[in-house]
Amino acid sequence: MTLDTLTAVSPIDGRYQSKCGELADVFSEYGLIKRRIAVECAWLEALCDEKSVAECAPLCTRQRKALRDIAANVTIEDARRVKEIERTTNHDVKAIEYFLKEKIAGTKLATRTEFIHFGCTSEDINNMSHALMLRDGKKVLREAMDAVTDKIAAMAKEWANVPMLAHTHGQPASPTTVGKELAVVAARLRRQAGEIDRLVMPAKMNGAVGNFNAHLSAYPKTDWEKLSRKVIESLGLRQNRLTTQIESHDGIAELFDAIQRWNSVLLDFDRDVWMYVSMGYFKQRTIKGEIGSSTMPHKVNPIDFENSEGNLGLANAVMGYMARKLPISRMQRDLTDSTTLRNMGVGFGYTLIAIRSTEKGLGKLELNEARLAEDLDRNWEVLAEPIQTVMRKVGMDHPYERLKELTRGRRVTAEIMRDFVSALPLPKEDKARLMKLTPATYVGIAAKLAKTV
Repeated sequence: MTLDTLTAVSPIDGRYQSKCGELADVFSEYGLIKRRIAVECAWLEALCDEKSVAECAPLCTRQRKALRDIAANVTIEDARRVKEIERTTNHDVKAIEYFLKEKIAGTKLATRTEFIHFGCTSEDINNMSHALMLRDGKKVLREAMDAVTDKIAAMAKEWANVPMLAHTHGQPASPTTVGKELAVVAARLRRQAGEIDRLVMPAKMNGAVGNFNAHLSAYPKTDWEKLSRKVIESLGLRQNRLTTQIESHDGIAELFDAIQRWNSVLLDFDRDVWMYVSMGYFKQRTIKGEIGSSTMPHKVNPIDFENSEGNLGLANAVMGYMARKLPISRMQRDLTDSTTLRNMGVGFGYTLIAIRSTEKGLGKLELNEARLAEDLDRNWEVLAEPIQTVMRKVGMDHPYERLKELTRGRRVTAEIMRDFVSALPLPKEDKARLMKLTPATYVGIAAKLAKTV
């Protein structure tokens, strides 16, 4: 059966492919092969530039360009040839080495043939390639993360002054504004995005067990640590000097943990918006031709936020497992990480699908200010907090207990609350301020805070 969006086993490559298609160039088998070739070429170029490796002749300008062009222009046909070689070698990285030897055969680069993959173990190439995939995949995610965060921040400013009844423990609480609650989410997302940005992927190129054993056997006077660092840093990574055969994957775990934290903030937001929609605080714009229920024609469901929540859960499940598993390897090397690492794109894919679902959902939201105002006007008991606070200030007896008796478990009208305040022996200014207060105006500095994101 030909692979198609209709025949794909994973919804990432099927139903949702249009939401995360740009990740295919990063996390596919082709993406991995392309980055393996880039690493091998970078290593060969560095060896050619190292004077102490005399047998690996220096590159002229034309030869350097030819080598870099091989790395920069890997085609699907090239990748297919690598896979064809792999069917014989039954070793994916050795297939890359043989492919490159084929590629330079008959060219001016051919004299360096045996310096392709020189001194390297497969993991030198793989860990670098995986780090490059994560670097490039992170860029895609971060652009999407910033887009949805900027959207939330813009809505926070737009609705900075719109009062809303808060709900703590699901019960009416001191009022806030819609914008301020959105600003909280934007600030949280930006903080976690900063943690993601802070991480630079570690990498190693130090041989079979991390000691440059083979390298030194051939060129004992070469500073292999320095040469390795040069290649690693040239690709935007950082050197891990102390490793076994594998790079420890602690950096991958840190990245996945950071992405999970960002995802959890967005998931929290999805659930809150879902609740606000169910409470009528938000309406959803109808889309012509769209159906909410196969049997109930009136329904406009918050499907985008539900889709996002489900995909964020899947993303965190995959990344959570990988973050716990990858740092564990038996002694100097086992292969349990190899098959696990092939699923890096799954976590990224579900995350990207979720982000774009949330962004789509935000585009449908309309504020229902009448419903917000109605809820505020039905809950005058929330003014028990400022009234008892002023009573405390002036030294009145048992202010909290008196307001508790008046309001706890009861609906209190504006008239009841104002009659209570009117009867209090308060200073004139304090009483006047409380008499003017309404649930809609009791929002503190919420509007100011909303405009800070």
